[in-house]
Amino acid sequence: YVARCFENSLGFHRKFFDFTPSEKITVFLHDFMDYGNAGASTAPRDRIAVAVAPISYAFETTPANERINSTFHHELLHIVASDQAVGSDRFFRHLFFGKVQETSDNPMSVLYSYLTTPRRSAPRWYHEGIAVFMETWMTGGLGRVLGPWDEMVFRTKVLEDARIYDWVSLQSEGTRIDFQVGVNAYLYGGRFISYLALTYGPEKVIEWIKRTGGSKGYYIADFHHVFGLSMADAWHNWIDFEKEFQRVNLDSVRVYPLTPLTPVTDRPLGSVSRAYYDRDRGRIIAAVNYPGSLPHIASIDLATGESQKLHDVKDAALYIVCGLAYDPATQTVFYTTDNNSWRDLAMYNIATGKSRVLMKDCRVGDLCFCPADSSVWGVRHDNGISTVVRIPYPYDQWNQILSWEYGRDIYDIDISPDGTMLSGSLAEIDGRQRLLLMNVDSLMAGDTSYSVLYDFGNTTPESFVFSDDNRYLYGSSYYTGISNIFRYDLALDSMEALSNVESGLFRPLPLDSNTLLAFHYTDRGFVPITVPIKPIEDVNPIRYLGQEIVKQHPVVKQWKASAPSSINIDSLTTEKGVYRGFPNIRVVSAYPIVEGYKDFAAVGMRFDFAEPLNLHHGDLSVSYTPDQALAEDERFHAGLNYGYLDWSFNAQYNGADFYDLFGPTKSSRKGYSAGLIFKKSLIYDQPRELNFRVSLTGYGGQERLPSYQNIATTYTDFGILSALLGYRNERASLGAVDYESGLAWSLQSDARYVTRDVHPRFWATFSRGVPLPLKHSSLWLRLAGGYSPGVRANPFANFYFGGFGNNWVDHSDIKQFRQYYSLPGIELNAVGGTNFTKALLEWNLPPLYFRHFGTASLFANWIRTSLFASILTTNVESNDLRESVGDAGIQLDLRLLALSHLNLTFSAGYAMAFEKSYRPTDEWMFSLKIL
Repeated sequence: YVARCFENSLGFHRKFFDFTPSEKITVFLHDFMDYGNAGASTAPRDRIAVAVAPISYAFETTPANERINSTFHHELLHIVASDQAVGSDRFFRHLFFGKVQETSDNPMSVLYSYLTTPRRSAPRWYHEGIAVFMETWMTGGLGRVLGPWDEMVFRTKVLEDARIYDWVSLQSEGTRIDFQVGVNAYLYGGRFISYLALTYGPEKVIEWIKRTGGSKGYYIADFHHVFGLSMADAWHNWIDFEKEFQRVNLDSVRVYPLTPLTPVTDRPLGSVSRAYYDRDRGRIIAAVNYPGSLPHIASIDLATGESQKLHDVKDAALYIVCGLAYDPATQTVFYTTDNNSWRDLAMYNIATGKSRVLMKDCRVGDLCFCPADSSVWGVRHDNGISTVVRIPYPYDQWNQILSWEYGRDIYDIDISPDGTMLSGSLAEIDGRQRLLLMNVDSLMAGDTSYSVLYDFGNTTPESFVFSDDNRYLYGSSYYTGISNIFRYDLALDSMEALSNVESGLFRPLPLDSNTLLAFHYTDRGFVPITVPIKPIEDVNPIRYLGQEIVKQHPVVKQWKASAPSSINIDSLTTEKGVYRGFPNIRVVSAYPIVEGYKDFAAVGMRFDFAEPLNLHHGDLSVSYTPDQALAEDERFHAGLNYGYLDWSFNAQYNGADFYDLFGPTKSSRKGYSAGLIFKKSLIYDQPRELNFRVSLTGYGGQERLPSYQNIATTYTDFGILSALLGYRNERASLGAVDYESGLAWSLQSDARYVTRDVHPRFWATFSRGVPLPLKHSSLWLRLAGGYSPGVRANPFANFYFGGFGNNWVDHSDIKQFRQYYSLPGIELNAVGGTNFTKALLEWNLPPLYFRHFGTASLFANWIRTSLFASILTTNVESNDLRESVGDAGIQLDLRLLALSHLNLTFSAGYAMAFEKSYRPTDEWMFSLKIL
């Protein structure tokens, strides 16, 4: 079926865009996450990765459709947009033996990447916008262009007079301070391109997407070529259009009386989970996620609006945060973690404040609690199948109740308070949505029959829950175009509307027979409100921008792709079997490079090689220094890197490095080396990781120590065996530019074999950070200590410290001062010893986000400031040799975005170092980090 969907969609794109892929397209199918997702890349090779799990139906942010079919419609458009080549693109692909993928190892690859795939240098809104635009028509209208969430987002912006970002501020500020972060690329891109289709015709949009003989490589230049006006003017015209379009919609809604809404809190909560009412305490329990605060379970007082943070939620999902259920009798909150991978089930007790994981990787979400027997119910995703499960006390195993066949997904289930009925929303493979009801006793006995309470067509029945008297089901739906609250009467078999609002209401929760709680969508996220339970008779529908496109340009109705069943996959199959990567390794690109060796420049070539899945990958660089001032035996340089899964191999001869051309830190070395590295994740439970690494490297002809450029050695041949055990559990809130809390530690050692002697060293690091009340501000304590039993006179037995460590142009970590061996204010490797202790205190101030600073091709995202102070002591045990040095400094980091997808960071720092009996010394640092 997957192969049929792929071939069907590819066939459409071939014909519609006159597209011939430059190579075979590799499809990687996986089940690494509990919600459907996908991604496409075109450099160095065309590849699509598809998660087979059901999609998230929350808030109808993604209109329901068969996921594999629509996924290929969407992802193959990314391939078309970036892989299609004409003229100079083809020339440079031949010249460089393929499409070049930019790499920080040699930033000249950035230029070559643009020359071979210029349309990759377009913003995400461009790529996602054209993909959702085409996907909508290819699926017959089931897509975001006709999606109610997108309409609501922009209708609400106009209602609240909120900012609609222009094309630069969208990428610089809009994806940072908005609770929808990166999803704004889909929202804005789809909306802007839909406006272009309505105003200039969908054929013009297709002309812009296609690469023909007369098209321009850069997306902005081609926009002016196709539409005859600047991108900036078109974007501003769209904003004016959007405001007027939504004003008309709002006037239409106001024809009938609006439902009065009473806010519970003044502060929007960002994304919200399902909520529960703790009646005895008058509080609402829900999980929330908004910029500037780590996602957490909150308890909200209905009377005062005061919100109490109960417990953090690990790896929250963007819109739903997590699955949540609540047992008021025991004050136990059941919630899910790892919501973007394989979900765990955990519990938190409000009375005791204790939490624990109940089941690892159980993959269960859509939680609800059954008061009748204290069981937790949920929906499990595995291998693309949705399964209703029951989790009885003590909640350490799940029982399969009902698995639906592929293409039918159940979600938003609820159990009636008396434990007799189960409700849920059922998505069919054709996109149809139904509200259903099942008898729990019959279901437990194996009877899987159900009653369809209401057919919502292609609209999602959202979060329907039972009333306390078991008579009603309350939920929301965009049935009239705006998400309003609906109530289904089980006794009368009838559905009625309870609200008429301008924005949207979601996740209703009856508080009593007269009032219910719901979450009101605002531009900054959801706000809990109360609504009177009062049926209404009249609501007005609104216009969708996509409907206007169909009305004025009916040609889009002809853009529907054929059904995948029309593909005879057997006739297209040329080979079946086990995939073997190594025989498929090929050179994927080759291009000229410039490198630095000591104080000289070298020119040469780099060859990248890989197989289609990139399990085997590597590069070979060869260069030559023509300067006669360099000794002849040092003029030739070569470097080889190869990796496969957990293993990697590297070798160098007179190793050179591009960044040695710029600045004080040198990694180039005379001589040769070869090393083997093994890395293994002992724990991989994001953001929690425990990694192990061991390496063995042999060196010959050396004149400097590998890690310390200013330390000479008379021993030219030696070997180093090193090992590292490192743990990290660091977290950041939405919109953060760095980690804001957590801890990390490492245990490291190496043994240096020199002239039949072994010189071991041991050291450890520890970091702990806490968030401060200031938004996106944190305080970190970083400790380190090391010991070597060797002789101090032997450089192989010592640790060395000094300097910021940043080059003027660099690709290493921006904040090099965090490294245990760094000490800004003194020279590199200036202080040494066979043992040491070091402590560093770092305060990261809140970043400043830029709305519009720069041009579309190069603009600033944010700037942040860090203050730090440290104290280093070496040779701790010796009064005569002990050396203590302290420093204090500041570093500013300015993040830039070039060509829409290349991160650059300009850093400036200053530090002053202090040592007893010596005058203070200082150091300035300026650095541009590439990628």
